[in-house]
Amino acid sequence: MFITFEGPDGSGKSTQIALLAGRLRAAGREVLTVREPGGTPAGERIRALLLGDGGSVEINPRADALLFNASRSQLVLEVIRPALARGATVIADRFADSTLAYQGYGSGLPLDELRAAISFATAGLTPDLTVLLDLPAEEGLARKSGEGRTRFEEGFDAAFHARVADARSPPRSLHVGAPLTRAARRASSPMRSPPPLASLHFVDEWSLHLQD
Repeated sequence: MFITFEGPDGSGKSTQIALLAGRLRAAGREVLTVREPGGTPAGERIRALLLGDGGSVEINPRADALLFNASRSQLVLEVIRPALARGATVIADRFADSTLAYQGYGSGLPLDELRAAISFATAGLTPDLTVLLDLPAEEGLARKSGEGRTRFEEGFDAAFHARVADARSPPRSLHVGAPLTRAARRASSPMRSPPPLASLHFVDEWSLHLQD
C-alpha cells in the first residue's frame, strides 16, 4: 500500500508518519518511509537546489514543477515501485499533490499540464491513501524558523501559502486536523479551528485497517 502525507510546512507530517510507521512495523509489516524531494542520489541534489540549501537561486514555477517531477521520477523508479512490488507499505512525506498545490494553486500553472507531467514522471503511480493534515497557513509558517525555513518559506508571501492551503484535495484524501499550538488555540474560535489530531487513535485506526 502506498500512503502519502500532505499539508502545510509545520503541520506535523514527519511526526505522524513516524507514529504510523512505528505501529505498522510493530504489527510485523515492512514499512518504507520516503520524503519529497529527495530519497535518491539524484533526488537529493535536486532537493538542495529546490529548497535553497547552500544559497537560494531564482527558479521560475515551471522549472520548479519540472525539478520536483524529476526528483519524483527517480524516487518512484528506484525506491517506491520496488518496495511496493515486494509487498512493503510505503509512506511518503509529500508526493504529486504537493506539485498541484504549490505550482498549480500557489503559482497559477495550468493544472492539466501539471497532471500530465506528473503522470509521465511517475508512470501513472498514484497513492492508495493521502492523509491531508489541515492547518492554517500562517500557523504552519510560524512554526518554521531559522535553519528550518526553506526557499518556499523565505521567498513566497502569505498570499501564495493561502492559495496553496485552498487547493482542492483528491477523493482518496483523509482530512485530519493538525494539532494547533496553545497560542493558536487561544487565538482561534472553536468553529474555525480544525479538530485536534489524536495521534495514537489515528495510528491505531489505520494500523488495523491496513492489516485487514
